Parts: sequence; C-alpha cells; structure tokens
Amino acid sequence: MVRPGLLAICMLFGAGAASADERLAVCFNYGCLNESPVVFSEGQLEVLAGRLSRASSAPAERAILAQVMGQLYRWAGEQSPIHVDRPGDYLDDDVPGKMDCIDHAETTTRMLQMLARRGLLRFHVVDEVHRRVRWLVAQHFSAVIREKDDEASAAGARFVVDTWFGEHGDPAVVLPLEDWLDGEGPNVS
Repeated sequence: MVRPGLLAICMLFGAGAASADERLAVCFNYGCLNESPVVFSEGQLEVLAGRLSRASSAPAERAILAQVMGQLYRWAGEQSPIHVDRPGDYLDDDVPGKMDCIDHAETTTRMLQMLARRGLLRFHVVDEVHRRVRWLVAQHFSAVIREKDDEASAAGARFVVDTWFGEHGDPAVVLPLEDWLDGEGPNVS
C-alpha cells in the first residue's frame, strides 16, 4: 500500500517531469529566409489546452483552433520580429519580420504539430503544406489539417489553416481545402 504523502510527492514530481515549455522556430523575411526561436510556456499551453478541450466536434475544434493560432502568433510576436507582419505580401514594406505565405504555412504547420504532439487536437491530424496555383503566375501556400475519420482511414475532410490573410495575431482563416484551392479566402493585396 502506498502512503498518501508518498503518492502526493510522486505525483508532484511526475507532473513536473511531464510538463515542459515548447520551443519552435518561426519563419520570416519571405521564403523562410530567416528563423527565430520562440518559447511557449507550459502555462500558456495549458490555457490553449483548456480552450481546445471544450471542442465537442471537428467543426467546433476548427473554430477554436482559428482563435488559438492567433494567440500563438501574438505570443511568438512578443519574442520575434514577426509582430510587424501585415496581411498579404504588399503591406509590409521592407521591414524585417515580414511574412509571406511560405513563412506562414511553415510556421503554422510547426505550431499545429506542437499542438498535436501534446494531444490537444482530438478531431484532426496535421497534413502537409499545400500549394494552390492560379493563372500560372500566382501561387499560395497554407498549413492543412485533416479530420480524423477513424484510426485506419486517411480519407477525412481537409481544411486549410491560413494565417497569412489577417493582421498579425488575428484568428486564422479555416476553409475546406477544396474551396481554398478554388481561390476562396479574404481578398488581400
């Protein structure tokens, strides 16, 4: 029989060992030319875990995830030059920290993978970055998630999680991949 005091000590040290800050690199200056490490504290990630735990379905998780991505970008902007980023590619001028869609797609994918590693995505898995090409000259990249159908299926509906469209720290635009491939999304310059 384990004594209650000993059990409390084991739980205290075990909880400390299981929780840790998360470090990842954010891309900026177009084409992931530069990267800067950022750290999300365990406390920050617990706040996001609480939000995501309220999702009772895949659509609810996507709605919460849009907000969570905005929060992650705000925290990352406190530690890196990406806080200067503006929507699209032409509102940034030539300031260090500007982000094109490649920077956003890579950074957002890394953030989504971090959430997935922590078990915070219950209804989705992280897919590969996708590219759309329109009119042979315009291309755009985005992070993508896929709904979990079941453990054996890879056929779940896919959605872009696109942080490029809005001001720094705005919620991500989450759209069905097929709609995004057809050119859907906010109109930004």
